[in-house]
Amino acid sequence: MAGPAVQLGAGELAELSRSFESAPASKVVRWAVERFSPHLSLLASMTDAVLIDLAVKVDPSIEVVFIDTGHHFPETLETVELVRRRYGLNLRIVTVGPEPAPLVDGCCSAAKVLQLDRALVGRQAWLSGLRRIEASTRADAPIVGLDRRGLVKVNPLATWTDDDVAGYIAEHDVPVNPLVARGYLSVGCQPCTFPVAAGDDPRSGRWAGSDRTECGIHR
Repeated sequence: MAGPAVQLGAGELAELSRSFESAPASKVVRWAVERFSPHLSLLASMTDAVLIDLAVKVDPSIEVVFIDTGHHFPETLETVELVRRRYGLNLRIVTVGPEPAPLVDGCCSAAKVLQLDRALVGRQAWLSGLRRIEASTRADAPIVGLDRRGLVKVNPLATWTDDDVAGYIAEHDVPVNPLVARGYLSVGCQPCTFPVAAGDDPRSGRWAGSDRTECGIHR
């Protein structure tokens, strides 16, 4: 599945992650691009384009992957096109086949996890917009680590707060999914995403009423 051997052990990745704790996200992105390009992709959910904005300033040709599950809000698909035009993206849209899958568990596995597996064939590493503050399940996320495929997963925004994100968006005029202004602080598929109550964590609107907290992409 991976490209040429990464040759970075768990200990070295842990040390790199620690060294990036106080580094600007742009430095983390630059390290990833210099170390892994062209075997590097960026996974985008299109809640906002903060990570994309950072990444294309380092490498305008970086591959951005968006998984079209067939269940997205119209606003999310409109945001995809807006961001594509804004940055002239090297955008790869991975689509899910017509086979039905049970919503939530089966759907997440078939529509997201398996499609990400497909998108990362031939890659050594990928960039994610995951942030520790988003949910308790992400509190210990490293900035650099290995995913379940053995690929290097880089989370340049891991240490960012909500204020950091809002400040960057305002300063750089970054596109944001219009659903965010309506209380959808973490935008996923339409059947499983709801507005977030004031004071709750951003991902509390995902899979509301179930005990699920992750689709599986970040496990």
